[in-house]
Amino acid sequence: MINRVVLVGRLTRDPELRKTQNGTSVVSFSLAVNRRVQSQGQPEADFINCVAWNRLADLMCQYLHRGSLIGVEGRIQTRNYDNNQGQRVYVTEVVADNVQFLEPKNAQHSSAAYAQPAPAMDPYGQSAPAMPAAQDPFGTDFDTSDTLDISSDDLPF
Repeated sequence: MINRVVLVGRLTRDPELRKTQNGTSVVSFSLAVNRRVQSQGQPEADFINCVAWNRLADLMCQYLHRGSLIGVEGRIQTRNYDNNQGQRVYVTEVVADNVQFLEPKNAQHSSAAYAQPAPAMDPYGQSAPAMPAAQDPFGTDFDTSDTLDISSDDLPF
């Protein structure tokens, strides 16, 4: 079975850091994710509740704020509990395994803010390895010429 979620959106409010009874950090946040296709009478975005734990939670509270553009990778989790009135409450949320800060720390939503994304962080606060730039393994640049010279010896049939 596969349970993976990848989201890119903006924080709808400042992350809320809490500590469990044994001192574990947990942050709850909501992400506004724009819909690709917009239908008349339908919302333009989905608002998705998320949670992050441990060092990732601490880093999010330290560096992110309402409106920050982030990428979240994680899994969907459902849980339930009884509230103070004795009613059963069901919760569906994304548990973040990895968060990518997609804007510089002091970005004010300007177009220059999207030029240099910040590094990805895993749940332990370590920087994720950077993806290498796309390279042509054969050392050829097909954009500079309009034709491709292929001989019959190059064809597999």
